Amino acid sequence: MSNDWNGKVVSIQVAEKAGAPMIAVTVARAVMGRGLEGDRYFNQAGTYSDRPGLGRELTLVEFEAIERDLQIKLKPKDIRRNIVTKGVPLNHLVGRTFKVGDVSLRGIRLCEPCSYLESLTVQGVEKGLLHRGGLRAQILNDGKIGASDRVKPEP
Repeated sequence: MSNDWNGKVVSIQVAEKAGAPMIAVTVARAVMGRGLEGDRYFNQAGTYSDRPGLGRELTLVEFEAIERDLQIKLKPKDIRRNIVTKGVPLNHLVGRTFKVGDVSLRGIRLCEPCSYLESLTVQGVEKGLLHRGGLRAQILNDGKIGASDRVKPEP
């Protein structure tokens, strides 16, 4: 994968608990080992919080997948990912480190859509976002992420 891309954050969302509506925020505090302050997984109140392992700290999805690839009109918050990016090849960041603002992240695995997501949105989301549902990431340092921060690969 080439390192010549340079994307940005389009929006940031958190939800207080599993199934709660996602709320857009302009800045979120990322905490290593926990997630985004105020989010369901930070609070250990997410749908999958009882399943240990990496990849629940932060989720990202490409704006392009929502707007172009998904044939259903949804707002970025409806996809239930924490960060919506633009110009970022998220699928290529599995196993790689990258920065969002001054926060370093490591891509853990793809965030494939599931029937639970579809039950909270509309029929067709699971199929429409297959292999384009985003990225699960580990937070490598504490810091703040802003709604217009740059997203770039680390060398």
